[in-house]
Amino acid sequence: MNKDLNLAVLIDGDNVPSKYIKEMMEEIAKYGTPSIKRIYGDWTKPHLSKWKNILLENAIQPIQQYGYTQGKNATDSAMIIDAMDILYSGDTDGFCIVSSDSDFTRLATRLRESSKFVIGIGEQKTPEPFIVACDKFIYLEILKEDEVEDKKGKTKKKAKETVQKLTPKVTRLIRQTIYDCADDDGWAFLGDVGSLINKKQPNFDPRNFGFYKLTPLMNSIGTVKIEERQAPNSRSKHIFVKNISSKNVD
Repeated sequence: MNKDLNLAVLIDGDNVPSKYIKEMMEEIAKYGTPSIKRIYGDWTKPHLSKWKNILLENAIQPIQQYGYTQGKNATDSAMIIDAMDILYSGDTDGFCIVSSDSDFTRLATRLRESSKFVIGIGEQKTPEPFIVACDKFIYLEILKEDEVEDKKGKTKKKAKETVQKLTPKVTRLIRQTIYDCADDDGWAFLGDVGSLINKKQPNFDPRNFGFYKLTPLMNSIGTVKIEERQAPNSRSKHIFVKNISSKNVD
């Protein structure tokens, strides 16, 4: 991933809990520089009060949007209009749409049609159409760490428990992708495998299954062989994977 990408971060304040903001901004930084950071909502409403101090700490610009009609979400419309204005300005390489609302499905599709990289971030309740409309979709629940006390009474961070079970469907996806990327001997570079899995399924993330990285997830499957190889003219090592079974998929 090109971390020099200029990203526009547009947040649906009515649809995302404020408690995730710190971890969310740290996650976005992995993909590029958030040069535009805006959050939309009716700031006269009490339920958005938790956001106010957090916005100052993270230099996020609040955009006031009154609800013109009962039952209609004017916030969505404001976000979509701003996104298109930013798109036509040509100053950004990608967008991060933070919402669990399927109303942004067409927006994500339109931005990708203009060759913009689109990241979606939302809760696990996010409808599938919005998820697949993005290049990458990240669940908010996997970003938040739990605080626990060790034996000495000190507070430390602990990764959240497994959010999802590793189902046969996911295992088949991984094994088939290894097969798709493999050379004549069946070996595939793990980086290529991970990239192709995300193209097939934008919300795929090892953290969804309780793993921080793809390598330990591969290890847990039991039907994938892992091999470290010394990179040419470098001290670093590359990881390659291979399906142990002679079959392409389970």
